[in-house]
Amino acid sequence: MDYIVRATAANKQIRAFAITSREMVETARKHHNTSPVATAALGRLLTGGAMMGVMMKGEKDMLTIMMKGDGPINGVTVTADSKGNVKGYVGNPNVIIPANYAGKLDVGAAIGYGTLTVIKDMGLKEPYSSQVPLGTSEVAEDLTYYFATSEQVPSAVGLGVLMSKDNTVKQAGGFIVQLMPFADEEVISKLEERVNNITSVTDMLEKGMSPEDILQEVMGDMDVEITDKIDTGFKCNCSKERIARALSGLSKKELDEIINDGKEIEVKCDFCNTTYKFSIEELQTLRKKFV
Repeated sequence: MDYIVRATAANKQIRAFAITSREMVETARKHHNTSPVATAALGRLLTGGAMMGVMMKGEKDMLTIMMKGDGPINGVTVTADSKGNVKGYVGNPNVIIPANYAGKLDVGAAIGYGTLTVIKDMGLKEPYSSQVPLGTSEVAEDLTYYFATSEQVPSAVGLGVLMSKDNTVKQAGGFIVQLMPFADEEVISKLEERVNNITSVTDMLEKGMSPEDILQEVMGDMDVEITDKIDTGFKCNCSKERIARALSGLSKKELDEIINDGKEIEVKCDFCNTTYKFSIEELQTLRKKFV
């Protein structure tokens, strides 16, 4: 079962999160039938998004992260809530590109150069929105840069998705470690050294390490204290009612054109690929609301 742990370390000078997300990423892969590189890109952002979601305080807070670049994947979008639920999709799930120089899936080239946008809807009049340029487009480094520039929080983000030979997800997980404003120099340099020396997230997961073990590995002897454990997973809250509400946003003219075609229509949810069918009668009922 996928879960997130929340922790503090070094006498609360550090706050940290770690996640195991194999099932979440595999569920996304099945929903969207993604190629290996698209699974890795979406999986990394879902994994990071889940941890960023539980950082929010409010019951109804929502977070959307969009990586829009000039690469062939045509963008990655993830939405998370504060309870550990995430969903997401890529523009082109079938993208296939050569491996990078290290023989790994080239997520950076698939996403390309562009922007990372983070939107937090915390029930205020206007959602908080922030945009930063994509650096490597490998996801973890881009989220690290976002935290440093938009939230002024020095952070280390590690994310990993490892594929099996049959293109299912073998391992997925990650961590986010952040320094509090009052962190002293000794803690800062100690953490920097630890982060620079750890192996990749997928290596740690392959060794059978849990999120708790990963934080222990990242923080060493800095007294890790686990404060919370949260279930997490890929969960879409779409429904026929929600899709009907979206359809009712069409103009009278557009609805009339669809009805006059005389055929039932199919509408797909971007986030989970579920197809909803609407008969002519249902469309006419929606149309009546305009009268």
